[in-house]
Amino acid sequence: MSAWHENALRELSQTEGAVLVSLADVKGSAPRGIGTQMLVTTTRQYGTIGGGALEFGAAARAREILQNGPQHLSETMILGLDLGQCCGGQVALEYERFTGSPGAIRDRLIENAAPPTPLYLFGAGHVGTALVQVLAGLPFAISWVDQRPQSFAHKVRDGVKTLRLDTPMHAIRYAPKDAIFLVLTHDHDLDYQLVRAILQRGNFSFCGLIGSKTKRARFTHRLKKEGIAQERLDRLTCPIGMDGIPGKAPEAIAISVAAQLLTLIKSGT
Repeated sequence: MSAWHENALRELSQTEGAVLVSLADVKGSAPRGIGTQMLVTTTRQYGTIGGGALEFGAAARAREILQNGPQHLSETMILGLDLGQCCGGQVALEYERFTGSPGAIRDRLIENAAPPTPLYLFGAGHVGTALVQVLAGLPFAISWVDQRPQSFAHKVRDGVKTLRLDTPMHAIRYAPKDAIFLVLTHDHDLDYQLVRAILQRGNFSFCGLIGSKTKRARFTHRLKKEGIAQERLDRLTCPIGMDGIPGKAPEAIAISVAAQLLTLIKSGT
């Protein structure tokens, strides 16, 4: 469940009703894909169906429906002809009005929310903090792990689970199948122990280690001597991040890694 779903569910008890706006169909070029949703109340809006005139008009229509409109409404918009947008495509919007108890809205949001990808991020330093700021708004269920007492003194984003563990390797043992692991702690020896535990486990979709090609070579040399199979070593990604995104600032690394992970989950590998 995305961050906006979490925010909406937390605040639904404070509203008397809402309208769920969904992209039921898309033809040609459009800002978002089929299934994209936003939730509109009289004063708030959660999520986005692509911004611009399409979203502005849909939010206004949703508030009209919330006042005295039908329970369900469908409409088709030609983005260029009807809204003056350059996309040139056509979208079909569905509006669902919910009033009274927020339970029905909550059930509908949970029903339609795609399950997020479990992601375990080890390290709450500058890069880890920057990564959480970027990843928290994306389709990941983030568990942020560190062993230092002051690890999470700074503000943590909504929807991020923090784990202060004396033995961070324990988080690897209980992580779900096909989780993503990112290792970027303050200690190279701890990095090594974490990578070894992840590769020994084997059941993961991505194991990323911050560092250079030299660091990777040193780690894989030691791991091979400890009996880690070559096919497991080949699955270690280090350095992490997309090629072609320059900069070593934490924020630049965070953007690069986020792009890499989004490509990963889109490809399904």
